[in-house]
Amino acid sequence: MSAATWIQKDIVLPQFSRGCHLVTSHILKAVPEIRDFRTGLLHLFIQHTSASLTLNENADPDVLTDMNMALNSLAPESWPYVHTCEGPDDMPAHVKSSLTDSSISIPIGNGRLLTGTWQGIYLCEHRNHGGQRHLVVTMQGQ
Repeated sequence: MSAATWIQKDIVLPQFSRGCHLVTSHILKAVPEIRDFRTGLLHLFIQHTSASLTLNENADPDVLTDMNMALNSLAPESWPYVHTCEGPDDMPAHVKSSLTDSSISIPIGNGRLLTGTWQGIYLCEHRNHGGQRHLVVTMQGQ
């Protein structure tokens, strides 16, 4: 058995509008080394508290519409939040980030992500003007 290889990179995603956005291609473009892994694990971590990551269906765009509707219903801007100094969309963004996640891990096999047939990596932008988002990607494997 050969020693495990570790790779860690920072990825900067472009600014996206509010909502969930498929970013699988951005990730794969930033880590071409994934092709060299026979077996391993890709871990993604977002360095923000008002945006999040999720793994979800990438075939039917209605899923994104429904995801956005559900998240907005679960954490509406109309609630009487106490933390309001960064605008009315900030505290709901923190709640939505807690409901989704700040990191995801995906197995790697034979040089590709072992996602399901209909799965993709999504950036969930919970702010109206979130700006660029920074991710740390860590890969481990052989």
